[in-house]
Amino acid sequence: MNSIIERKEVSEKIKDIKDADILVGIPSYNNARTIGHVVRAVQAGFAKYFPDKKCVLVNSDGGSTDGTMDIVQNASIEDFQSILLHHRVRPALKITTPYHGIPGKGSAFRTIFQIADALNVRSCAVVDSDLRSITPEWIELLIKPVMEGGFDYVAPLYHRHKYDGTITNSIVYPITRALYGKRIRQPIGGDFGFSGELARFYLTKDVWQTDVARYGIDIWMTTTAIANNFKVCQTFLGAKIHDPKDPAADLSEMLFQVVGATFDLIETYPAVWKEIKNSETVTTYGFRYAVGLEPVSVNVDKMIDRFKLGVKELKGIWAEFLPPHILDFLKESEEAQKGHFCIPNDIWVDIIYAFVIASHRKILNKEHLLKSMTPLYIGRTASFVLETWNSDAEEVERKIEDLCIAFENKKDFLIEKWQEV
Repeated sequence: MNSIIERKEVSEKIKDIKDADILVGIPSYNNARTIGHVVRAVQAGFAKYFPDKKCVLVNSDGGSTDGTMDIVQNASIEDFQSILLHHRVRPALKITTPYHGIPGKGSAFRTIFQIADALNVRSCAVVDSDLRSITPEWIELLIKPVMEGGFDYVAPLYHRHKYDGTITNSIVYPITRALYGKRIRQPIGGDFGFSGELARFYLTKDVWQTDVARYGIDIWMTTTAIANNFKVCQTFLGAKIHDPKDPAADLSEMLFQVVGATFDLIETYPAVWKEIKNSETVTTYGFRYAVGLEPVSVNVDKMIDRFKLGVKELKGIWAEFLPPHILDFLKESEEAQKGHFCIPNDIWVDIIYAFVIASHRKILNKEHLLKSMTPLYIGRTASFVLETWNSDAEEVERKIEDLCIAFENKKDFLIEKWQEV
């Protein structure tokens, strides 16, 4: 047994509980403002949808100094009957524990997996601690496919603004789908359901002292489940509204973290993805409906300027690994006027696959390589905004589908270049 659950107060709590059917984990760090709502939604979900199951809520905290853990301990639904259809048969239990190890969401998840293993739970879920849109139904939607549908992994499916989640839409979803063959629309969504068996499998992987523990856990969980033949599905949760991310956060750092984790997994599973020819849809739970979304502001002129500046400054570095036709295209794009600015799907796919191969060949330091992608990503996003300015959500989704098909059609090229190394 491992250090976190050997700690006296945690091990005693686990001994008291003995075992459980369902566990929901909430990783947190200074989320005192929002976590009370999340805890109450989880408790209401337990009571309303799983009244006869033994349910445990685990808060895995990364050293909050704002009273987050106290709020978790004290949060409860004051008037059950105003929210719920009937009384719970069994009380829900809580474990609040600080985690140890590398700071980051992955370390918090490891603690949750360990407690799930120790309690021999059948079904688990993890939800973000800053959610403002979570409802009790989320717990049903994340847990029931495991409890009743025999699935091991439940990815979230959110209704998002057409310009929200552009790293997912332009890079992570198309690559994950093309390589591993499953159309999990939001592979880095943040809120997941999974079986106790899959939690135990995650614990066998030696990644907890790596970048996965810092910031790659979401894509790692999704890809590990698919690549190891666990049964996967997705569930529609409506809108995801949470605390705004720091507007001063460095975009190139975020790109390095998310795309870096995705590329690391490509290195881990070539034997799997080389054999997969096509992608297929996955079972989707939940009632799909349109919801009001918070606006996302975009400044296309500024984005195109950043793209052009990046081309000017970085084309010497890119010349080491981007194919000549891409370098020619980028040079021409430097001169393009806003009305004619466009980075088409085929060019974008060639760029991303060239970066995958450059990373595989270790042509440059990985961080420098991936951060150099930033102006190209900003340019592609500007191109997408210009193309879809008057498009509704359905039309935008069709355009993302076209991009995914382009990634799938060029996958043989990736495999061929990979094998040349």
